[in-house]
Amino acid sequence: MQKAVFGAGCFWGVEATFRTLTGVKATSVGYAGGTTQNPTYEEVCSGTTGHAEVVEVDFDPDEISYDLLLETFWECHDPTTLNRQGPDVGTQYRSAIYVSSPAQEESAHASKARLEASDRVSRSVVTEVAPLATYWIAEDYHQQYFEKRQSARLF
Repeated sequence: MQKAVFGAGCFWGVEATFRTLTGVKATSVGYAGGTTQNPTYEEVCSGTTGHAEVVEVDFDPDEISYDLLLETFWECHDPTTLNRQGPDVGTQYRSAIYVSSPAQEESAHASKARLEASDRVSRSVVTEVAPLATYWIAEDYHQQYFEKRQSARLF
């Protein structure tokens, strides 16, 4: 098993997207890229911690490649908008790939370069590629948020 960490706006929808992929064994939402130890959602939303909302993806590389995860990442958000995804604005919604190995870093930079060279985007890609220092898991009510909300409506 390997892990990948992506920031692509509000983590609820990003997590739901990655959960649909064959080879993804688990996901969790949380925070990365900031300076506050064990931040809360409210602290991250204040914009003072430096964290991004992220999804940690546990995947089996024999079933799905890191490169395919990167392709899904590019497709599930707009990597050309700085600190914004749709109506969500703030540094916590930035586009980011947090890498945990030299191989992930190389793949992330190469994938970003391919995207920039393609005709899929008309503006510069602002996605940050940075080492993952610490991943802080978000509060339980954020985990699998859409799945919980959908099942709550059934009763």
